[in-house]
Amino acid sequence: MAISIEQVKELRERTGVSMMACKKALEEANGDESVAVDILRKKGEAKASDRADRVVGQGVVAIKSENEKTAMVTLLCETDFVARGEDFIALADSIAEKLLKGEISVNDKDLPEVKDFALKAGEKIELGAMELMEGKNVGSYIHSNKKIGVLVSLDGGSPEVARDIAMHVAATDPKFISPDEVLPEMVAKEKEIWAEQLKNEGKPAEIVEKIMLGKEKKFREEKALLKQAFVKDPEKIIEQLLQADKAVLKAFRRFAI
Repeated sequence: MAISIEQVKELRERTGVSMMACKKALEEANGDESVAVDILRKKGEAKASDRADRVVGQGVVAIKSENEKTAMVTLLCETDFVARGEDFIALADSIAEKLLKGEISVNDKDLPEVKDFALKAGEKIELGAMELMEGKNVGSYIHSNKKIGVLVSLDGGSPEVARDIAMHVAATDPKFISPDEVLPEMVAKEKEIWAEQLKNEGKPAEIVEKIMLGKEKKFREEKALLKQAFVKDPEKIIEQLLQADKAVLKAFRRFAI
């Protein structure tokens, strides 16, 4: 079947692949553009296997909200050049929109549009972590470089405080909501270090236990969002900010690239 130059140009515009590769794919597909795209994607997947060991250390975070639902996704790539591209950012936004509308789930990783973009970009592209948070008061924040995104869900309170706390989480990277949630194994590891330090300092045995308790309290509070000093007003802690706003912190999620 004869393939016209217009068909080749259309396929090239759709995929970003070379004219010669598009012509061959169309010939193999007997002129069917959709089949030709699948052929190119399969060839792209073969090339992707050669890139499997490459690191996807760049990317963006995208957030979309509507009707008491907020979706957050991370889209990863190899280079900052691709990550800063308008098409890459638009792809991340479209995936967040699909998650928001229930067209995909947080467990989906194998999306056709991601494969198509990898084929066009010529580098490894991966869909990273995704989150869908529901609630009447979900605050969100994306850093200006789109490398950090945060969702915070409050019971009660105001949207302004929810966003302020999301911004705080972006800056401080807490690991838990409250001190009692800090994992025992994390505390145990730190205790080993503290014990060795106190031994080397020659602290009297009778005060070592008291010092250890103080260190553990401080360590737990540093890791817990509720006990952190609010970045916009260090005179108060997040717990006090929530109390003043008559709000309860339900959950938070932070993605960083």
